[in-house]
Amino acid sequence: MPEMTGLTEALAATSHSNDGPGALLRIVIVAGVVGAALLAWFLLRGYKQD
Repeated sequence: MPEMTGLTEALAATSHSNDGPGALLRIVIVAGVVGAALLAWFLLRGYKQD
């Protein structure tokens, strides 16, 4: 089956490019930490004594 060699090479190339949820999980964690810091700053700003 020589017509299938291109397909198997393409599938082999795409299988190595997917490293799992690492990048997405890293983005979600960083966004959560930044969001929590901004929320804490916003809430604690109201308790500032002048």
